[in-house]
Amino acid sequence: MRIITGQYKGRHFDIPRTFKARPTTDFAKENIFNVLNGYLDFEDTLALDLFAGTGSISLELLSRGCKQVVSIEADREHVAFIRQCSQKLNTDRHVIIRSDVFRYIKHVSQPFDFIFADPPYALPNLPEIPDIIFQHKLLKPGGIFVFEHGKGNDFSSHPNFIEHRNYGSVNFSIFKEKGE
Repeated sequence: MRIITGQYKGRHFDIPRTFKARPTTDFAKENIFNVLNGYLDFEDTLALDLFAGTGSISLELLSRGCKQVVSIEADREHVAFIRQCSQKLNTDRHVIIRSDVFRYIKHVSQPFDFIFADPPYALPNLPEIPDIIFQHKLLKPGGIFVFEHGKGNDFSSHPNFIEHRNYGSVNFSIFKEKGE
């Protein structure tokens, strides 16, 4: 796993073979971040990475200058790996929380400028995640939510949906909090 651009560009981290998480491919990650550059100025952005897995997206967000990145991951081994990677970057802008994403969402009161979610594609309630994000008001007005999912999902009828991007087998739906 590597960081594509920014302050930590080129840094590599070896993912343990025992990991169950599949990191977003470098190709897909680079392309979705190129799209996001049109929506966000990452500096001064408060970001949330749900289902953080390997931490690849969180590390990329930190490298691009986010003022703080909160990573939520339930798996103990994955959390330890993300923490280890963050320590190697020697940053104090990364908050790593071991928690079930749905439990975290119910209790968080702080809205974010940017949210990225990459749940397991087989998650039974995966189609409900965009509604849950907006019902709990997790985005600030104008905030962007990127949802990585399999090809069998279509969120184009969601009221906050703005566009869909496909990079090989990786699909991203992009949503925006229209708010005040």
